[in-house]
Amino acid sequence: MKIIKEFKEFAMRGNVIDLAVGVIIGGAFGKIVTSLVNDVIMPPIGRILGGADFKHLKIQLYSQEKIDQLKVADASFVPPVIAYGQFINVLIDFLIVAFCIFMLVKVINILRRTEKKKDEAPAEPTEKECPYCLSMIPIKATRCKHCTSQLEAVSHG
Repeated sequence: MKIIKEFKEFAMRGNVIDLAVGVIIGGAFGKIVTSLVNDVIMPPIGRILGGADFKHLKIQLYSQEKIDQLKVADASFVPPVIAYGQFINVLIDFLIVAFCIFMLVKVINILRRTEKKKDEAPAEPTEKECPYCLSMIPIKATRCKHCTSQLEAVSHG
């Protein structure tokens, strides 16, 4: 029973629930991007390149004659191929997801900077300029440490 209680405490922490929501939304977003790449972006590109369907672009590692011989020997034989068309689809998929994440992080950083500027109050000055020698001196000084001129007594506080 102690383990169940510990697991419940762990699972109900805010950051664990946030992470779970993020994973679920990320999975759904990944499906949307995959569909965008496979169903919207790649068909026009394939059409421009002579009607090629990128999903089926591949390099066979055996000659057709060798594949026919192996299929006669084993009907379940699947010839090895380099599926570079599918790789291109996945690469474009990745680039779109990476760009979207980049833009999301950029917007979040802008919002954080804006919020930080609102929270920061301007700091009180700690120094002032001597009107006689133009040197910087402590704000509460009544005499300049550089030129020893008597300064106006200013009430601070």
